[in-house]
Amino acid sequence: MCFFISLAPATFWLVLGYFVLFSSTKAEGRVATFGRFLAIWIFCIASFIPLMGAYITLSGLCPLADLMQKLAG
Repeated sequence: MCFFISLAPATFWLVLGYFVLFSSTKAEGRVATFGRFLAIWIFCIASFIPLMGAYITLSGLCPLADLMQKLAG
């Protein structure tokens, strides 16, 4: 459950990284270099979020699993 919820912020960061990367192609010099570096960093953040969501889900540490069991009966 935590994995699926982690996909929403990961999608946000992925779109944000795309726009930063697109903007850096229009810039020149140090701004373009910094934009590419920032876009790569944002893509790393976007990939880290679902990985941690999967880890939390598979290790049984997801607090939403307990909530779903309580609601189910």
